[in-house]
Amino acid sequence: MGKRVILVGCGNMGYAMLRGWLDTGKLAPGDLTVVEPNEALRERSDGHGVKAVESVDAVDGADLVIFAVKPQVMRSVLPAYRRFAENAAFCSVAAGIGVAVFTDILGPQAAVIRCMPNTPAAIGKGMMVTFSNEHVTAETETFVQDLLSASGKVATVDDESLMDAVTAVSGSGPAYVFHFIECLTDAAEKAGLPSETARLLATQTVYGAACLTRESGEDPGKLREQVTSPNGTTAAALDVLMGDGRLRELMSEAVTAAKKRSVELGS
Repeated sequence: MGKRVILVGCGNMGYAMLRGWLDTGKLAPGDLTVVEPNEALRERSDGHGVKAVESVDAVDGADLVIFAVKPQVMRSVLPAYRRFAENAAFCSVAAGIGVAVFTDILGPQAAVIRCMPNTPAAIGKGMMVTFSNEHVTAETETFVQDLLSASGKVATVDDESLMDAVTAVSGSGPAYVFHFIECLTDAAEKAGLPSETARLLATQTVYGAACLTRESGEDPGKLREQVTSPNGTTAAALDVLMGDGRLRELMSEAVTAAKKRSVELGS
């Protein structure tokens, strides 16, 4: 018999994780119970053969409870799960909610894993970073990381304060890349390309470059050098982007601002 998993919330992120677990065989439908007050969202869970209930009152027990609800409702949701704290571990994918919030409500001995995902997790291309408190066993940590891997890559940090930097880089990072694609598309249109072609070139170029970086294992700086011929077109463009460290400094400022805001939201 597999571990008994409760998924609390089956919105976009919760449903994406559910499909990933079932599609990869990491969980069987019988291992999972969804707690979701919204009837329409419960019905799509039912469509996968997963038991879906309106309230946790209908659930007898669990080994792992995964919270995929909005941060602003987390404190009101948690008390109903305190009765599982003796035997279950808890994992949250809600941004900005620290481990202390869970132990304050669920009890000081609660085993809590905090996860920061990002939106590409919805298509199995995400980046998830976890922090576990001292009550989480190695077995549970491994099990949770395996589940999360259905949604993309998984990394860990051993200092919870680093989660603010994680939020600023991978949590918010997709928005930075989306804006870069917007800007490259605009530049392509100004250079004379039709809108549809401009967007295709910008999007596929970013996608291909990211794939090459990951699959080659090469340092991105080295890959940049391989593309850049002396006095060529790429060199001319990089003189603008890299001159006086312009882009490097801008990205550093952006990540610092996001990290600062993450700290403020979590306090």
